Amino acid sequence: MVAFRTVFGLMLLLVALATVGGLVAGPARAESIVRFSDDELLDGFQKTVFGVEYGGLAAGSGVKKFNGAVRIRVVNLADKDRQREITGFVARLPRLVRGLDIRMAGPGDSPNFTVYVVDRADYVDTVRTDVLGSSRAAVPGQCLVRVFPSSLGIVRSTAVIVSDEGDSLFRRCMVEEILQGLGPMNDNAALYASVFNDRSRHDRLMPFDRAVVSMLYDRRIRPGMTSTEVSTLLPLILADVRRSVR
Repeated sequence: MVAFRTVFGLMLLLVALATVGGLVAGPARAESIVRFSDDELLDGFQKTVFGVEYGGLAAGSGVKKFNGAVRIRVVNLADKDRQREITGFVARLPRLVRGLDIRMAGPGDSPNFTVYVVDRADYVDTVRTDVLGSSRAAVPGQCLVRVFPSSLGIVRSTAVIVSDEGDSLFRRCMVEEILQGLGPMNDNAALYASVFNDRSRHDRLMPFDRAVVSMLYDRRIRPGMTSTEVSTLLPLILADVRRSVR
């Protein structure tokens, strides 16, 4: 679900949760990465970090990740304020994802990841005004995130999440868009145990996704690296991730 705007020098990438009505559950598995083979996890990394649905090869040719601290701010425009839920999710991420420096922005911080929480009636206008900067732009999906990466790392990300269409959709959008705003931007229907799959019903951070994002945020993986460049490092990184992510 990636729409490509320019080349990797400063790409503007957009990811949206495409559908809800067609969601199907995947096969049940014990919730631990020990249930996944190395090949499954390495393949999942390649599919989410380098794959693209739209935009051609250039959009998915290099690693996209924050090269440093991630500081999140929430802009609530909805009747139901979801600040507490987002704050709780973000607070858990450093314990669940190896190598990720992320927290809510505090006094003196400069936020580089903004999450707009809106009611459905305001979704299109908010995306056009605050994310795309165009009053006529097409607005995809049930929720979305836009990522602004450069060769030195993601500059900033902006997500828009709908508050008033049920707790499950909100949680699904919150988890997927925040994770994809960190860099693994592609979805793939083969990833049955992942939120990086629009046909799954998962609405929380899955062990599979913890492993993928932990691999991405290993210090040995650098922004702009190609699939070939990371392929020799990933088995070693995965071995370390297995010791810390359960």
